[in-house]
Amino acid sequence: MTHLLASTPGLFPLPDWAKNRLGDLKGHQKEGLVHGEESEAVAGVYGEARAEVIERQREAGLDRIVEGQLRWDDMLAHPLCIHDAVETRGIVRYYDNNNFYREPVVVDELGFDGDVAAELDAASELLADADAGGGDAEGHSDGGDADDGTASRGDGALQAVLPGPYSLAELATDEHYGDAAAFLDAVGDFLADEVKAFPDVETLFLSEPSLVVDPPGAGADERASAAIDRVAGATDADVVCQTYWGALDERVHAHLLDADVDAVGYDLLTEHEASMYNINEYGTKEDIALGVVDGQNTLIEEPETIAERVAWVRENSAAAFDTIHATPNTGLFYLPVGKFEAKLDALGEAVALQGVRA
Repeated sequence: MTHLLASTPGLFPLPDWAKNRLGDLKGHQKEGLVHGEESEAVAGVYGEARAEVIERQREAGLDRIVEGQLRWDDMLAHPLCIHDAVETRGIVRYYDNNNFYREPVVVDELGFDGDVAAELDAASELLADADAGGGDAEGHSDGGDADDGTASRGDGALQAVLPGPYSLAELATDEHYGDAAAFLDAVGDFLADEVKAFPDVETLFLSEPSLVVDPPGAGADERASAAIDRVAGATDADVVCQTYWGALDERVHAHLLDADVDAVGYDLLTEHEASMYNINEYGTKEDIALGVVDGQNTLIEEPETIAERVAWVRENSAAAFDTIHATPNTGLFYLPVGKFEAKLDALGEAVALQGVRA
């Protein structure tokens, strides 16, 4: 029996009311970006916004609930941009789109920070409070099998989101380690130490767009997979390596399968045929993540369309999967809040239409 989960790779847009209040508190210049030591008033706004997006995911019927990364002014680069061993310098383009982040320049030894763990601690408490207050208020089933033999869903469980080590290293500049391999190892060790401090999470999503956009060459591809493996080994949670903005190079895909992750994520909105070729030609993990909602386009997909995209993979894959994570292909921070929320609703409904919940 295949279990289908509705989840997201995080990076949500900040609610409009929170943008306005934060603008009043800290302004709109570079100096007002998150640096890890926000005032109590600023932290309070982010806390309220976190509670709002967690509840909104529950309302949409998602099986995995993320913290939202609302403080992440620097998208995937955030964990380094707020680190004491890192200087942030100029504003640089985030891949090939119209978003920008502060360039994180590593100037000293990367040690444990704990910022992401603190965000997840807060999210874990919010979920626990929601469960204690009735938990199943949205009418979710709490177990058992449906009449058709498929699994029914329970309340959404906490999911952590981090940049993968290869992408984080590619987005950063090294002025301390002096060697690309050593720097990648250091970033992998840094992320692994962060993961060890997480509260209990059901799933960890590692975002690795650079594996597609700027694929590692021969030798470096093995090191990238080894770094991912090191981060994945730091948790007992299910680990998904989410790739997007195209299909993986065949060699990179093969090495990624050597990493001890539970699932590889495939972007079906960009190059679905090439991704399916990789899956059928080289195999994949027993679990899989499918980017079936466009995280950058404001067009709202019908739930039936999303369900058909999932069904297409199941029908055309040579393998059966234990678990399918149905997810947007990218983070959702690109979207206006109203569109973002509508996509959450469509995703939750699409998974319900499939009738296979875990």
